[in-house]
Amino acid sequence: MNQPLPVIILNAGKEQSSLRFHPWIFSGAIKSKSRELEEGEAVEVHDSKGTVIGIGHYQIGSIAVRLFSFRKAEIDAKFWKNKLVRAYNLRKKLGLTDNPDTNAYRLLFGEGDGMPGLIIDYYNGTAVMQSHSIGMYLIREQLCEALREIYGDQLKAIYDKSEETLPHLAKIKAVNGCLWGKTESTEVFENGNRFFVDWEGGQKTGFFIDQRESRELVSRYSVGKTVLNTFCYSGGFSIYALAAGAHTVHSVDSSKKAIELTDRNVELNKDRFPETAIHQSYAEDVFDFLKGKDKVYDLIILDPPAFAKHQNVKHNAVQGYKRLNLEALKQIKPGGILFTFSCSQVIDRSLFRGAVMAAAIESGRSVRILHQLSQPADHPVSIFHPEGEYLKGLILYVE
Repeated sequence: MNQPLPVIILNAGKEQSSLRFHPWIFSGAIKSKSRELEEGEAVEVHDSKGTVIGIGHYQIGSIAVRLFSFRKAEIDAKFWKNKLVRAYNLRKKLGLTDNPDTNAYRLLFGEGDGMPGLIIDYYNGTAVMQSHSIGMYLIREQLCEALREIYGDQLKAIYDKSEETLPHLAKIKAVNGCLWGKTESTEVFENGNRFFVDWEGGQKTGFFIDQRESRELVSRYSVGKTVLNTFCYSGGFSIYALAAGAHTVHSVDSSKKAIELTDRNVELNKDRFPETAIHQSYAEDVFDFLKGKDKVYDLIILDPPAFAKHQNVKHNAVQGYKRLNLEALKQIKPGGILFTFSCSQVIDRSLFRGAVMAAAIESGRSVRILHQLSQPADHPVSIFHPEGEYLKGLILYVE
């Protein structure tokens, strides 16, 4: 039997969001603590009358507790394994766990899977873990053991990539590295397309899994077209467009390393492309590249990194999205298709759409929405935590 957990008591009335199953408790809601707390400790949260609200990890900062249970529970290895089993079973229902055409997917998505502060991506036999909270980082060995039990022989290695994502206030000196097995960068399949994934040196956990369904939609609109893929990173959209029969695809990213990765992936998939397909890559600033490309492209993809990670830069981010979309709307051919995205969590769907609408007004062109996009189902959003819906996308028809 575990020792009783330390207790946090909330100020009167501050339990309301938790009673609606929102997993975040802010520091200003806390009235008292039963003792001094270590960062990452599991704590029991009570309302002002002493009623248990839930259990979560304590952390220094604005979000003081991230709840992973809304009732009393024994927090042990079995508890965490049950969480991972539920996440795995959902991906199984989605047809991802035994799919020869797609062997890369998100196994666990933080609050969406009831484990705030943790991401786990699965890449063809390797699980890449990324902790955004100290509490999840401290239980990584238990999680590692649970993953091995769930996947069995299907799992070859587990890699931890939390060095860049743990809160800067934490005293823990995390170092990326292999937790179990032997990890080597690998190739994965996504809808039959091949991609090289470098979780050690690449962005995020190595690949932008969240754009899988949007990449499929690009295929639908690319046949015989001239396509521009901006902020291309590893060339995901470019590969899909070429495989679908695009005439010409240009991939642009300011990072030379990203362009090298794109070129590598293009080479991996050459047997899937028509012989006449043309691909060219450019290590350039996207805004600079777009200037003077008047009516060259039938299809343009705008998938920038997050323009805003914090509330205090929200206005600048909105202006950035407007400027980027305006440039693309001015340049695209009449009858062209524009895929435009925001992955900034603090920019909600209506704010992003407003920025794009402002760009459309200024461009003077007729613009219609064909599709409204979000993250795929292996990035589930808890209905109680709308902040989990971070990816917004619009597919626009421009006349």
